[in-house]
Amino acid sequence: MTTEPTAQSAGTAARSAGTAGQSADETRRQVLYWRLMSRLFGTDEQPALENASLGIVGDLDLPLTLLDPAVSVDNLVQRFPDLAAEFDGLMADKEHEAGDEVRRAALVSKLLLNVFATGSGNVSAAQLESWKQDAAWFERGMGCEPGGLRHSQGNEELAKVLAGLEGDLIKRMHLREVLADPALAAQLTPSMSLIEQLLRDKSNLSGVALANAKSLIRRYVDEVAEVLRTQVEKTSSGVIDRSVPPKRVFRNLDIERTIWKNLTNWNAEDQRLYVDRLYYKQTAHRTTPARLIVVVDQSGSMTDSMVNCTILASIFAGLPKVDVHLIAYDTRAIDLTPWVHDPFEVLMRTNLGGGNNGPVAMAMARPKISDPRNTVMVWISDFYEFGASQPLYEGIEAVYRSGVKFIPVGSVNSSGVQSVDPWFRKKFKDLGTPVISGHIHKLVFELKNFLT
Repeated sequence: MTTEPTAQSAGTAARSAGTAGQSADETRRQVLYWRLMSRLFGTDEQPALENASLGIVGDLDLPLTLLDPAVSVDNLVQRFPDLAAEFDGLMADKEHEAGDEVRRAALVSKLLLNVFATGSGNVSAAQLESWKQDAAWFERGMGCEPGGLRHSQGNEELAKVLAGLEGDLIKRMHLREVLADPALAAQLTPSMSLIEQLLRDKSNLSGVALANAKSLIRRYVDEVAEVLRTQVEKTSSGVIDRSVPPKRVFRNLDIERTIWKNLTNWNAEDQRLYVDRLYYKQTAHRTTPARLIVVVDQSGSMTDSMVNCTILASIFAGLPKVDVHLIAYDTRAIDLTPWVHDPFEVLMRTNLGGGNNGPVAMAMARPKISDPRNTVMVWISDFYEFGASQPLYEGIEAVYRSGVKFIPVGSVNSSGVQSVDPWFRKKFKDLGTPVISGHIHKLVFELKNFLT
């Protein structure tokens, strides 16, 4: 008769199971990672691995609940506060202390299992929020602030995976029922994945559910706007107009230039500089408003771009001397300029989905160009056209040749990951206006360069 090993005997076996050339610590670390892999890619528990892992965790003086995927990382840290410091930077690209590899393996396994093993079936609002908290701990483990992984260079693909996992969890929720219950709706934290679902389903909502959906969308818009506004407000008031002579008043006196230009009048005998000409700083700024035309593809693959660019356009519209126009399109185009100052109202008027018909949007955008050299057109799309690509490119080329600063953007999302039609990418590069990175910070930088 055989019996299952106890946690203690399994741990002892793991410590002594090393083969020649392999230390006990290496074997124990492998056991923990084997258990992680079996949990991630299989549905059934492996009793031997579970028991061995219990013994290892016990020997490390770690709580056994570390191995329970039903216990969130946030809950674990609340019970055992000292673990918070160990999770921070756990997987960051830095030099870690030697000798703690097994302990790190146990903690890393907890983070990976809680974030990437999302199971199947229906998801409650509480489960979604618990996963978001675990994802925040995962980001801290990667050396980022919660929510910061998507802004970290070199982690774009990982950020995209996390966004995909969150989107899947939201799709598995009975979202309409959650929104109809104010108590459940209050548990939801706005995120891009949630906003996408709300925008897609808004026509099917009414009453309390619609009111809760609008509240979540507005909260998200306000949060993102606050972040972007901080960047945009660093923009200076405008370009100095060199054609306007400086006013000859004391506050405009350029002392350094005046001294430099009069150095030839230095008198060595009486140690004095005699000034025969004063120089003044030019302070007049361009008074013609810069026109910013933002054209956004609102087809199904561009939700993130639609939300981000709508908010960004509203912020630039609030700046002095910037005339902003906003157009959204799929197979049809809609002029959203009357609502450009209120991104929430813009989003409530969008109809996400459908194909791409760029020439329809170009036909609406071109009449808005009155002074080409004082106009920037931002076109956000993956440029996978519903029909032939040549008509859209010919329209874009004509706009560019007229003197408009044309900025093609692959997408404007949180992670910077973008997919662009290779034909268009090559054409734009040959034209001298290559597609810029899809990261929203890059677009802010480009627009500030033109408008300042």
